[in-house]
Amino acid sequence: MYVLGHVGISLLLFAPLAGVLLSTGQPLVAALMGVVMVALAPLPDLDTYTGRLDHRGSTHTIWFALGVGLLVGLFVGLGIFFWKLYISSHRLLSVWIPVWFGGASTLTGVGHLAGDLVTPMGLWPFRPVSDRHYTVDLTPSKSPLANRLCFAAGSLALVAVVAVFQL
Repeated sequence: MYVLGHVGISLLLFAPLAGVLLSTGQPLVAALMGVVMVALAPLPDLDTYTGRLDHRGSTHTIWFALGVGLLVGLFVGLGIFFWKLYISSHRLLSVWIPVWFGGASTLTGVGHLAGDLVTPMGLWPFRPVSDRHYTVDLTPSKSPLANRLCFAAGSLALVAVVAVFQL
């Protein structure tokens, strides 16, 4: 999958989360989470920009997705903590916001893996624990149709969710 397809998959995964957040009156959190998920969608492909990492190697594992989620959750938690210190609030840190952002970031990484799973090259998502290769071999990663369909599906799902909660 290319960037457009990975972004589409992230939007598709984000749509139900957006629905929950919008239904509980959290539009700002929903918007920020959407931006984070879209920004992180192509992150595992950073291996293509360096000669030091094999493509679909360590950045295309479940461990990388979990690590990114943990780092984002910690970053958001620290940001909230220092922001609350700055405004001199003595309320307890809202634990659920970093957990949601960390979980959504992990979900984005897993979505990236799912996007690459449907290509002939596939991936090895559990390395170094297991060298088992996985592929569904549905479409080449460079397929403009597949990438556009993923993006359209994610965009339509998100528009539908937003439309439901704007009524």
